[in-house]
Amino acid sequence: MEILQVAQHADDLDRAAAFYEVLLGGPPAARFDPPGLLFFNVGRSRLLLERAAPSALVYLQVGDVRQSVEDLRMRGVQIIDEPHVIFTHVDDSIGPAGTDEWMAFIRDSEGNTVGLVSHEPRHDP
Repeated sequence: MEILQVAQHADDLDRAAAFYEVLLGGPPAARFDPPGLLFFNVGRSRLLLERAAPSALVYLQVGDVRQSVEDLRMRGVQIIDEPHVIFTHVDDSIGPAGTDEWMAFIRDSEGNTVGLVSHEPRHDP
């Protein structure tokens, strides 16, 4: 079983399309308006931006959370929580063993919180 699709609230599909095109690095896969549906392919899953959807907390895996946050900050994106290590993986149960899981949170164009996550080799203090 896999997650096929996650829905996220968007009041303004044009504004959301512009924001997520930059964040995800590519254009929408499909748009149906009416009724107000905007789809992005994210790996093997879809992100649906929809006026009628409730707000969800979506976590996106990026190559380097710290670099992604700096790039987004330069574009004027609001950073809610700066990059920090939230977990060290000692086995492969929920992430790659021997890595630190870095996380940060941003605010999207529609007021939703989005988590950014990366796994990096463990750095001992």
